[in-house]
Amino acid sequence: MSTVEIEYCVPCGFRERAVDVQGAILAGLERELDSVRLVMGDHGVFRISVDGETVYDKAEADAEFDVDAIVREIRTQVV
Repeated sequence: MSTVEIEYCVPCGFRERAVDVQGAILAGLERELDSVRLVMGDHGVFRISVDGETVYDKAEADAEFDVDAIVREIRTQVV
């Protein structure tokens, strides 16, 4: 079982995006995970990791934000 962590920028107003991603992850992978954590941050951060390994980082993303693609990537890490 794995832990997913979603770190988001509070001053930037990314909480709603983080909650949306959390919901999508739980809808698709709830039985495969130990936990999904929301972690408050700042400085524009929006990063998702599985067991400490980054699967999405807004600062490094080349493509547009895609929740389904993120869930698929997490699935490859945990299944």
